[in-house]
Amino acid sequence: MTLTSLRRSVSRTVASIDARTPAHRDRAVDGLRALALLAVPVGHWLLGGFTLDSRGALHNASPLTDFGFFAPLSWVLQMLGIFFLVGGYASALSFRRARERGTSQAEWLRGRLARLGRPVLGVTAIWAALIPVLHAFGVPWQTLRTGSTLVIQPLWFVGVYAVITALTPWCVRAARRFGAWSAAPLLGSVALVDFLRYGPAASAVPSWLSLLNLLPGWLFAYQLGVSWGEKRLGRRGAWFLLAGGTALFALLLLAFHYPASMVGVPGEARTNSHPPSLLVLALGAAQSGAAILLRDRIGSLLRRPALWAPVVVINLSAMTILCWHQTAMLTVAVPSASFAGAVPGLTTPPDTLGWIAARLAWLPLFAAVLALTGRYARGFESPWKRARGGRRALAGALAAGFAVFALGLA
Repeated sequence: MTLTSLRRSVSRTVASIDARTPAHRDRAVDGLRALALLAVPVGHWLLGGFTLDSRGALHNASPLTDFGFFAPLSWVLQMLGIFFLVGGYASALSFRRARERGTSQAEWLRGRLARLGRPVLGVTAIWAALIPVLHAFGVPWQTLRTGSTLVIQPLWFVGVYAVITALTPWCVRAARRFGAWSAAPLLGSVALVDFLRYGPAASAVPSWLSLLNLLPGWLFAYQLGVSWGEKRLGRRGAWFLLAGGTALFALLLLAFHYPASMVGVPGEARTNSHPPSLLVLALGAAQSGAAILLRDRIGSLLRRPALWAPVVVINLSAMTILCWHQTAMLTVAVPSASFAGAVPGLTTPPDTLGWIAARLAWLPLFAAVLALTGRYARGFESPWKRARGGRRALAGALAAGFAVFALGLA
């Protein structure tokens, strides 16, 4: 295929996607979701590295350990607040339309959870089957454990999101009654837990108490999204979120000395994201306010077919991107470790500026491998029409076995 014919083919595809988009489609919301989705692989690929031990096995490492100035980058790449905001907005609209069609609450929830569960079951079952095969070909167990940890790392989000999705009917009721203020108790709950675990009596507080932040911490932005979808959060509220969230974020960093990084740093005792701290909610509030304020401008930009087409492709492959992006990086790194040893920016320690430059050069290859993988993995997002009970049970057993291995329980 010549370059000219390739351009024509791409132009036809872009025009076709734009033409098939319904007029009522909220392009801005889809654009925000796509942006938040892309931030996940880019963040993991940039802020996650490897080291090689004497036996050639891969271990996780992070440039944040040596480069504290990288922390502000995590403020940009940590866009789960936007993702939960858009998720709440979309769920509120979907739930309302389902009820208008006469769909039961249980049936609506089953459909939403199935779309989340199938891709997760697919990637974990495939990895469970691959582990013994890769080990038989000489891949060290430690490399396989490192890879399994990376694969399962972003999947915690799916479990949390599933629980939050199940709460949508109650979130809708709260939004209709209290508007955006329905998210305030969630903020207060996280603030209280943070005070207990970081305050004067922190030494007497059990470590498990931080887990109490898990649900309200991520439900906060989702509730804002539901309020937005119910038209109970507008521009005035968005300005309040942007200003208030920014002020709280600065206060927590400068006066209360919260860790600057939004992701965990190896060796650090405190982390902002697992489970979420008040700093995460402050960032989520500011991001949510900015997103709502920029909605019209984003929607206008996405009227351009060339910008809209990638957004559609990313949204159609949302769970594939989430579930398989770490596999794409490992597909490049594991063979490199086995056959080439220390490769700059890939299997060398992320402790030099040269590593950063080299890692940036690897990103296009990671993206290409993810795109190629996605051509086949996207089938897991569709209903498994050919998978009967026995095959589904086998996939479930394999997935459970992989979780046990990845979490170090066996």
